[in-house]
This record gives sequence, C-alpha cells and structure tokens, in this order.
Amino acid sequence: MKIQIINGPNLNLLGKREPEKYGTETFEERLATLKKLFQTITFDYFQSNIEGEIINKIHETGFSYDGIVLNPGGYTHTSVSIADAVASVKTPVVEVHITNVAAREEFRHNSLVGRNCSGSIVGFGLDGYRLAVEALIEISKKSDKE
Repeated sequence: MKIQIINGPNLNLLGKREPEKYGTETFEERLATLKKLFQTITFDYFQSNIEGEIINKIHETGFSYDGIVLNPGGYTHTSVSIADAVASVKTPVVEVHITNVAAREEFRHNSLVGRNCSGSIVGFGLDGYRLAVEALIEISKKSDKE
C-alpha cells in the first residue's frame, strides 16, 4: 500500500508554531512514528504553503496511490480549487486537522475540501494522521472485496 501525505500552509512549522494548539512534535517525527507503526506501507510526504503546488501533488498522486492524507491547513476554508482537485481524482482522500476546527473561530467551521473526501478527522492532534491511515486501510479492504 502506498499513501501520500500532503500538508498545507504553515504546517512546516509544526513543533515551533503555537505549541499550545499544535504540540511540540515536528511532522518529521510524526512521519517516523507512522513508518514504524505501518511497516508495510510506503509513505511519501509533501508540504507546501502554495495552493497550486498542493493541487499539482493531488493530481500527480491521485490516480496511482492507494490513499491520500490531506491537511489543507487554512486552504480548507477557502480553496474551491483544492476541493475540485480532490473531487477529480480516484484515490480516496482523508482530510485531517490537528485541532478541533469546530471549537475555533467561526470561519474555520466550514470545510470546502471535506465534502469531497472519504472522511475527515479533526481534533486528535498529530494522532489524527494515524487515524487517517487506519481509515485508508479500511477503505482499501472494502474496495478489494468489491
């Protein structure tokens, strides 16, 4: 199984940025944990602060990977283009948010991207990425049976 993880704007600062909200672990540390937990899965990781680069990565991997874990960051609430990119690919996408966006500012309550994803995981910190991988494993098992 091959999974692409895509992180959007400001997530390159995990471990430094607002540790009271996002914790002190870097994403590279979380990725190492995921690789230890899921040794039979190949993970590729991409982060960008640029909307078009995120769309390009979705297009590039959205027909050949078994799943995409996507944290679009602030683009969640503003990017029709990322939402359209997710809708245009066949690979299942699970949306992840580290914080509980429903408990934050009102503008964060709406996800344009999530409606095109297989599901969304919010508010479980960096453990949300593990939960997303587990969801993609289950989606893969169901599609194998069909």
